[in-house]
Amino acid sequence: MSFIEIIFYVFASILVLTSLGVILFKNPVYSAISLILSFITSAALWLLLQAEFLAIVLILVYVGAVMVLFLFVVMMLNIDDVMRTSKFNKMAPFALFIGSVSYTHLTL
Repeated sequence: MSFIEIIFYVFASILVLTSLGVILFKNPVYSAISLILSFITSAALWLLLQAEFLAIVLILVYVGAVMVLFLFVVMMLNIDDVMRTSKFNKMAPFALFIGSVSYTHLTL
């Protein structure tokens, strides 16, 4: 296995873990920071593919503009009210059931 393949697998595993962090973190600020890290690691993967322009555009547009705007909106929201009035816990068993039915239907 070459050095480039090892770097690719390291960045790909970091990308998968940070993408899971975007979904699994309960705090939106941690989720946004995880999204920034996933953008940076995907830009590193673009650099490994020798697509420097796409990597720079990904960093400048997404991390530089969109994520700053997202963090600004998250900071302006009242997170305590949103977390208190969230209906996620009520709908989670139904969503898990539908997801498992869809998964078994697709695998069969």
